[in-house]
Amino acid sequence: MSQQLPLFGDADAVDPAVVPDGLRQLGHRVPATIHLGTSSWSFPGWTGLVFAPRNGKPATEQVLARHGLAAYAAHPLMRTVSLDRTFYAPLTREAFAAYAANVPDSFRFVVKAPAAFTDPVLRTSGSGEAVRHNPSFLDAATAMVAFLEPAIAGLGAKAGPLVFQFPPLGRRLLADLPRLIARIAAFMAVLRSRVPSDTILAVEVRDPQLATDAFAAGLRDASATPCLAVHARMPSVAVQAAAFGLDHDACPLPVVARWNLHAGHGYDDAKQAYFPFNRLVEEDLDSRRELARLATRAAARGRAVFITINNKAEGSAPLSVEQLAAAIVNDSASHEP
Repeated sequence: MSQQLPLFGDADAVDPAVVPDGLRQLGHRVPATIHLGTSSWSFPGWTGLVFAPRNGKPATEQVLARHGLAAYAAHPLMRTVSLDRTFYAPLTREAFAAYAANVPDSFRFVVKAPAAFTDPVLRTSGSGEAVRHNPSFLDAATAMVAFLEPAIAGLGAKAGPLVFQFPPLGRRLLADLPRLIARIAAFMAVLRSRVPSDTILAVEVRDPQLATDAFAAGLRDASATPCLAVHARMPSVAVQAAAFGLDHDACPLPVVARWNLHAGHGYDDAKQAYFPFNRLVEEDLDSRRELARLATRAAARGRAVFITINNKAEGSAPLSVEQLAAAIVNDSASHEP
């Protein structure tokens, strides 16, 4: 995945693409509490969809990473983006503030916590092979100083869900699920006690064994929100939503979902099959339908919704956003009296 770089100015600003009137009208019809967007924004293949060409050519990945956020946020459907680079290394308050300065007041950032606090092992930078125990795993004090405090201070009101994504945790930890759930819940409870009450702390897992009522209960006790992982490793959106209680009418939680990877693929082969990410290659109609249904029901009850989409979900994240927005609007219209 491309890593986003801090913004250093607007000398090389990228212009937004010219979008059809129908797309603008679609944006107006999506409820204001629903925030749709993508994972990162630095993809030259999105020229014409999100970005205007520069001097008749697509801007480079490096230029888009540094200077494309304002153009991205000008798109009528893009109300959020997932800052994924924070999974690999923390950012400073100033870097977060630079991002926030480039988007409108209604925009919200979904931010991934560093793997330093969610991966039980340290890994090599190349192959990702585990090399030894991670002493910072579930270290709430360090997570506050290195991640939460800079993100909340830098983004301010533009901070959306702060997502703690736990990679596959391995047989040793999964062998005692009650203890694992208790440890994650305790970690999140400490963080909750130290951040403003309106901060959305979300938890995403990549082990299907954790898509359970027991895990949902542990997160509720910690005042944390389950994040739906639409991923080849995980059960369907409907199964996860039911397990976490997100599909109940009385559920007070926001809907947070990250639509990451089409079933049957790994990231590398999906990237190869879908590049340059300018068209839908393999549509995932079931996931789209379920996400639209969840979003519609949540918005109708005043709950916030944050859904970010990766290029590896269907081939082109901006086009997936368009199709999901249309499905949400159609679903909303079908339930009007």
